Amino acid sequence: MSHEPTNLTDALASFDQLWSPRIVTTVNDYDVRIAKVAGEHVWHAHDDTDEFFLVLDGDLRIALREPDGERTVTLSRGSVFVVPRGVEHKPSSEHGASLLLFEPTGTSSVGNRHDGIPGHVDATTGHELPERSAPGA
Repeated sequence: MSHEPTNLTDALASFDQLWSPRIVTTVNDYDVRIAKVAGEHVWHAHDDTDEFFLVLDGDLRIALREPDGERTVTLSRGSVFVVPRGVEHKPSSEHGASLLLFEPTGTSSVGNRHDGIPGHVDATTGHELPERSAPGA
C-alpha cells in the first residue's frame, strides 16, 4: 500500500473492469475501494458487516430485501448509503457509475450469501491498483 496521496480520478482511469473493486488504501482493518459499475450486480448479503457506498459519479440504485418487503434507494453523485449487515441487496446502474466503498479487509464483493454469479461480476476481496509512477518520474 502506498503512503502517498492517491488521486481518485487517476485511480479510476487506471482500470476498465466493471464490478471489480480496486483497493485504494486501508484504514485500520478496512479497505477503501473504488469500483466502476454498469448494469446489474447480484443479489447478495454480508452477514457480518455493513456496506458503505459513496457515489463519485453517475447514479446507483440499490434494491433491498427488508423485513417489510423490497424497496429501492437511488443514489446520485455525492450521495452515501449504508446497507446494514445481513440485508440482501442488489446494486445496479443503468448508465454507469463510479463508487467508493468501505469494507473490512477480506470482505467478498458478493458477500457470504448470494445468487449465482454472472460472468460480468468479479467475486473478489479487491484488487490492488496498478503501480503508480512517482510524481515527476
